[in-house]
Amino acid sequence: MEAPLEEIEFLARSTNRVEVLQLLASAPRTRRDLAAATGASQATLGRILEDFAERSWVAREGSEYVATATGELVADGVEELVSVLETEAKLRDVVAFLPTAELGFDLRRLADATVTVPSRTRPSAPLQRVLDAMEGATTLRAFSHTLNEQSLATARDQVAEGRQRFEAVLSTDAIEALAGDDALWKQLRTLAENDDAEIRVRREPLPLAVTVADGTVYLLVRDEGGILRASLHTDDPAVREWADETFSGYWEAADPFDPTAFEE
Repeated sequence: MEAPLEEIEFLARSTNRVEVLQLLASAPRTRRDLAAATGASQATLGRILEDFAERSWVAREGSEYVATATGELVADGVEELVSVLETEAKLRDVVAFLPTAELGFDLRRLADATVTVPSRTRPSAPLQRVLDAMEGATTLRAFSHTLNEQSLATARDQVAEGRQRFEAVLSTDAIEALAGDDALWKQLRTLAENDDAEIRVRREPLPLAVTVADGTVYLLVRDEGGILRASLHTDDPAVREWADETFSGYWEAADPFDPTAFEE
């Protein structure tokens, strides 16, 4: 194991090494090409290319240098490792709150996700990100253990004005919480009565709060106390497929929303 780690350390000590190897893995280059692309001096490039040649990662073909098959293998591995570490850094502050056991996709699929967290000046930033998406979506699907006042009002208004098709699977707890507030209950009933809205109720707990606004998946992340810690959104196809399949599973197993079942 020591030798591979030493090679990783060899590459990691110089961003020029990583960049040169990736450039050569993509296409043959002259030293002039490499200097223009990296900004490295000819002396630095000479040392890098010599070190790579000793490892059989690059070969010279006339005036150009090209990555060998093993050089391409290493370049691909480095690119993947960099992507993994970038994703880890992005999720580091919220991973403790992520319902990872419920996420049916590789976390690497979140490499391009946008993570929005509260700040002193914008404490509601995660929720606002989702509300903005809801306002612009023509189709919206959600499965969640909660439905807050702002989301309910946004969905009601969008559906009432004919701008959106709304479908949601909500937990019994979420429905009961809304039933305990006369104003929110009225809004929910108004939303559910619209032909462009359909709500179903899952009697078992719902461990996630996911909204699919057109082609984008939004995940709200809360801590054990129910405090909103972040929102993540992504257009990644694998995440979208997971969200669609999960929604369909919950939808088929849920009961149609019957307001009278929650009213005394």
